[in-house]
Amino acid sequence: MEIIERESERLTRLSENLLKLASLESEHHPFHPSTYDLDEQLRRVLVFYEPQWSEKEQVLDLNLPRVKISADADQLNQVWTNLLGNAIKFTPPQGMIQLKLAAKTDHVVISIQDTGIGIKKEEQERIFERFYKADHARQRGTGGSGLGLAIVRKILERHQGSISVASEPGEGTLFTVILPIITYLQKNHK
Repeated sequence: MEIIERESERLTRLSENLLKLASLESEHHPFHPSTYDLDEQLRRVLVFYEPQWSEKEQVLDLNLPRVKISADADQLNQVWTNLLGNAIKFTPPQGMIQLKLAAKTDHVVISIQDTGIGIKKEEQERIFERFYKADHARQRGTGGSGLGLAIVRKILERHQGSISVASEPGEGTLFTVILPIITYLQKNHK
């Protein structure tokens, strides 16, 4: 019964993520920008994940000055949930996760760096593709559908932002997100 329940939950998450990605790719996905404190949003996501990083005794190094942006808070919350969740999941016990936020003239830079397992060079470009999972030997133990980073990239594109990755196997991963301070919905966001 437990196996059936776990499999049902996995299929439900997969279906929800597929629907979310399809909706983001359509021109009809809701986009509700508001002005809010990005630093507070990042802190709330970290508080949400506190049981996981606390259990693994991971060290968090935060540099989160107050920064206001105008964006769709719900969509960006999905971005931070995915990126920080992955950093916690793929960083070993007593590892470190650094989260930095920097405001520039017309954009913000958010960097999430971990001391986790890292990603091979040849896999770094493919991690944003649907259903792609880096490190196939570990995919059973870590779960996931391979849709999270595809959703992240699509949300950031809708916000006229970008994401990049730098990583070395065994030395950790750095994701860098750049977002405009004020986001306007693009008419042609495909």
